[in-house]
Formats: sequence, structure tokens, C-alpha cells
Amino acid sequence: MRIGSSVIAMKIVLIGAGGTLGTAVHSALTARGHDVVTVGRSAGDLRLDFTEPEQVTELYERVGRVDAVACAAGSVPWRKITEMTPQQYLDAFRGKVASQVELVRQGVGRIAERGSFTLITGVLTREPVVTGTAASLANGAVEAFVRAAAIEIAPQRVNAVSPTVFTESLAAYGNLFTGMEAVDVAKAAQAYVRSVEGAQTGQVYAL
Repeated sequence: MRIGSSVIAMKIVLIGAGGTLGTAVHSALTARGHDVVTVGRSAGDLRLDFTEPEQVTELYERVGRVDAVACAAGSVPWRKITEMTPQQYLDAFRGKVASQVELVRQGVGRIAERGSFTLITGVLTREPVVTGTAASLANGAVEAFVRAAAIEIAPQRVNAVSPTVFTESLAAYGNLFTGMEAVDVAKAAQAYVRSVEGAQTGQVYAL
């Protein structure tokens, strides 16, 4: 949030702060003076599983009023469509879509009047790969939700960050993204800063 050229410090909840992206987002936000409450299954200020709706409720009860919620976590299975089971598609929905939707659904009554949500999607919405149908499905659903939710929750805001593979993760995941240009995780983190501190809503920041 800005007043003139000044950044006003905010209280921000960051889910998935222990991962590659989450670590970079945490560094970018704290460097700008924000108070960041980190959340994760096995690391963070709060140890909670945000894929469980009742734990999302607990999250909001424990942190109290906040100015922004940012999510840098979401899991999906990676298998060829002929090897996927119905349950695995449901797991993808739960792990990346329903979990983030629940952050917004429960959060609209918990964040500041002009607070914001920043969700995570990914390049496979627009550039599909073999074994990535669950990821493409989940990313597309989140992006559609962001655009629809934006018109309902105003003046609160909601955006998504949609990065390609990170430069720092090429050794582990580069073979899944053959020929795609990588992006430094620090650049993706700046998209979170843009979403949190800016005024846009209903946007998908593709990187």
C-alpha cells in the first residue's frame, strides 16, 4: 500500500515461506519493511496445513487482522493422463485450487477493507507439457477464480502470479520445461510486491 511515494508497512501472511519462491517473497517483503507472518506445514511462525479448511480458520483466528495474504504454495501430481486416477485430479484441485480459494473465501472477512490476496499459478496454464495436465487444470482454475473473485470482493483485491520454471530450479525440474525460458525467483518475488503494494485487481502476472 502506498500513500504518495511512501510505502506503508503492512502485516502480511505468507503461506509456503519455506520453499524456493516463498523464501524469495519473504525476503522481498521484509526488505520493504513489512511484518510477514510465515506459515507452512513443517516450517514457519505457524505450522498449519492450508489444504485443510479448518486449519485455514485456525490460521485467521491466530493471526488476527492482516493487510494482505500471499500464497507461494500448491501441490499437484505429475503423471501422464493415461496414468492419472480420478483421485489424483481431485488431489490436484485440493492441493492448489480449493486451498487457495479457501484462503480468499474465509479471508474476505478477516483482512483490511482494502487488503489483498496474491495467489500462485504457473506457466502450464498457457504452455502445457507432457505429464502436466493436473497442473494446467489447477492453474487455469485459479486464474479464472481470480478474475471472477475480483469483481465480488472490491475494494479488497486479488491477483495471481504465474511464473515459468525458476532459474534456481532448473537442475531439478528443467527437463519438464524443455525449451522454455527460465525466470529468476527474485523477479517472481517482485510480482508479489507489485500485487501487495499496488492497486490492481483481477490480474495474472505472467513471468
